[in-house]
Amino acid sequence: MTPTTAAAEGVERLLATAPPDETPDLSGAFPRLSEDRIRVLDGYGSRRPTHRGEVLHTEGRPEESFLVVTSGRVAVVEALGTPAARVVRVHGAGRFLGELGLLTGEVAFFSTVVLEPGEVLDVPADRLRDLLVREQAFGDEVLRAYLVRRTLAIGEGLGFRIIGSRYSPDTRRLREFAARNRLPHRFVDVETDAEAESLLRALGITAAETPVVLWRDRVLRNPDTAELASLVGRRPDRSAARLCDLLVVGAGPAGLAAAVYAASEGLSTQLLDAVAIGGQAARSSRIENYLGFPAGVSGAELAERAEVQARKFGATATVPADVVTLDVAEGHPVVRLSEGGAISARTLVIATGCRYRRLPVPRLEEFEQTSVYYAATLVEAQVCAADPVVVVGGGNSAGQAALFLADHARSVGLVVREQSLDEYMSRYLSDRILRDPRIEVHLHSEVRELEGADGRLEAVVVEDTADGRRTELPARELMVFIGADPCTGWLSGAVALDDGGYVRTGSAAPDGDGDDPRRPPAMLETDVPGVFAAGDVRSGSVKRVASAVGEGAMAVRLAHEHLARTTGRS
Repeated sequence: MTPTTAAAEGVERLLATAPPDETPDLSGAFPRLSEDRIRVLDGYGSRRPTHRGEVLHTEGRPEESFLVVTSGRVAVVEALGTPAARVVRVHGAGRFLGELGLLTGEVAFFSTVVLEPGEVLDVPADRLRDLLVREQAFGDEVLRAYLVRRTLAIGEGLGFRIIGSRYSPDTRRLREFAARNRLPHRFVDVETDAEAESLLRALGITAAETPVVLWRDRVLRNPDTAELASLVGRRPDRSAARLCDLLVVGAGPAGLAAAVYAASEGLSTQLLDAVAIGGQAARSSRIENYLGFPAGVSGAELAERAEVQARKFGATATVPADVVTLDVAEGHPVVRLSEGGAISARTLVIATGCRYRRLPVPRLEEFEQTSVYYAATLVEAQVCAADPVVVVGGGNSAGQAALFLADHARSVGLVVREQSLDEYMSRYLSDRILRDPRIEVHLHSEVRELEGADGRLEAVVVEDTADGRRTELPARELMVFIGADPCTGWLSGAVALDDGGYVRTGSAAPDGDGDDPRRPPAMLETDVPGVFAAGDVRSGSVKRVASAVGEGAMAVRLAHEHLARTTGRS
């Protein structure tokens, strides 16, 4: 694509500011492909010349090709065409361009502009997917690079801007959606950032009209999450008429595993989630006991890798997509969405997981939208920077949160109602916490009061249940990890639930009356034939990432068996 004359002049001025050398590869984000690898890529694409100022990828639009620079140099530019435009990086011969959106369907968060004329190898996106399946080592190299590039972009605050108050519930909603979906963005706090007022004044927006999302020439005034998702390309079109082989509701570890295995085995697969890919696991700052990751992995990174893997095999993912009811009266499962419309499937995997429990304490609602959190990710770490924080809970999630936040907060108090820290927490984790001088542990204690004014938390009062003594702990933020309840409200009357609201499966489920009334439900099958449950939402499940992944994979095997009985497909 070639800029207009006026735009070309602006691009030329911008390129004149580019550094003379290419950006060094210090993190594995910008590997240089070998000549042998480039020759393999020649079989999937074509080479074409480039000229200075040519725009190869445009910020805000989908990337349609995988581009390798074979000669010349290319600049990666943020906010191209705006007064804030700047060169972020420079790539030379042998490097490939683009980022994670090429694999996930999101739009590009940067533009790429030819700095020095030369040549690029252009591989169309659909042919790249074929290549990544056949050339697994190369696929791993591309994925690693794109994941690191996304992390760098998030850390550098590139992408769109969210302008609002840190105490606004709507601002928090947008920030959480962006963070949990790993979208590059920067938060501008109207409470503390001097830039915020001038930005809003230039746009004719008052502080009362915030939050707003700014990206290039787009201004979204207090958008809902669906609008923000559409802005970055996370809402692919769905065909309501198509009957898919497997529909997965819930994109946590169980749902992602089901999507990966189903799509890899040739089933047409759709994945839905109301909030973000990764589910509650994506809220974990570090998972250290998952097989194959000895150094640990963040929940968000694990989810991101799984999503790319599922898409590589042809699964589609839609976020946000809020399922409100399940109808099983039509001979096959039909889910209906809050926004209207329905999706039908031959088989269904319920993987909606659990929702964190709220503290039974007075004034919780007063502070919940501004100072109470149920996750410990980079977003919460930024909010907690230099603040006193209290973490409540005695499980692994609370322990990981305390250790993670200790690197950012002024102080961390960990409130645990159990008599010892390792009663429900893994020993390796409790030992680390007890050795960490930055974390003050309060055993056999419970939160009794929240103190503060104007929706801003100032302190948490905890009571020692052994002697009744109360202690006031300073806290600007309160992180709550006290268990969870199943997300099964949408299943009422459709499948059998236990007394706690969890989905009954296998021998715990009433016998169904579908394709074979004499056949008892399979291990992960509900009382409705062809409808399965996996992960934390299932009655009797083990609440661990590894077991959820295993159940998701097992559900696909059972779905195959159901399809073989009902359609003759194996």
